[in-house]
Amino acid sequence: MTLEGSAEACAALLTASGPPVLLTGAGISTDSGIPDYRGPDGRQRRGAPISYHEFRRKPSARRRYWARSTLGWPHVAAAQPNDGHRVLAALQRAGLFGPIITQNVDKLHQSAGSSRVIDLHGSLAEAICLNCGTIESRVAVQRRILAANPAWKAACGAVAPDGDVQLDATRERTFQVPACGRCGGVLKPNVVLFGENVPRSRVNRAFRLFDSAGSLLVLGSSLTVFSGYRFVLHAQNLGIPVVIVNDGKTRGDKHSTLKVSARLGQLLPALHARLYTRRVEPAVLPY
Repeated sequence: MTLEGSAEACAALLTASGPPVLLTGAGISTDSGIPDYRGPDGRQRRGAPISYHEFRRKPSARRRYWARSTLGWPHVAAAQPNDGHRVLAALQRAGLFGPIITQNVDKLHQSAGSSRVIDLHGSLAEAICLNCGTIESRVAVQRRILAANPAWKAACGAVAPDGDVQLDATRERTFQVPACGRCGGVLKPNVVLFGENVPRSRVNRAFRLFDSAGSLLVLGSSLTVFSGYRFVLHAQNLGIPVVIVNDGKTRGDKHSTLKVSARLGQLLPALHARLYTRRVEPAVLPY
């Protein structure tokens, strides 16, 4: 199917079913310079990220995470919303799209102007103490890290989707790990690490979004992890259409009403134009 045909098929289904709940993954942020976890073939681009249990148990794992994150965080913090983020925000403001559930931890939907966004996996812009629960901004933590490691120099590899970099382990040994500024406890990025459960209250809040949803629109996610895949199953159980747009196969393809293989940077502007045309309004892009 051509790009134009794919956009028309998506627009027809979404218009007929009503404003969708959106589930977005790493594919929406690749045009902002943040890499995705898997290529179109579904394979991971690198080894498994650090696990939650490893982070809690091993000081060496925490040193590894924070040493690499110190180098990778500025790249994530400097990222700007791309045309895809802006299109979604415009369609949401127009009432054509509903709330957004995002698996991303970069806050780019909010930066683009979207409201009603659930950060399913948390945000890299914050750190949380595992002892007292204090939440601190990542900007403040970065300042303390750099003050504690004034001579920290390391060869920076490619930035990963979770905000760290590939780094030789021998370069990490002298790194001073940040502690909670309030109680001195273990400081963790305020994101759901590999092997960690999404808080139940957050999942329930996301499920409630489907009470008034006409459909589910999945954008840029392979749906490999259950935290996102569960919403495809939920939509199917509710009997509402599932539209999946991803550059490659996904775990949810067999449940989809419509599957489009395309890059979001190309598909979303075309979809935006067709949705506005169906409302008999000028198709003016939000940028």
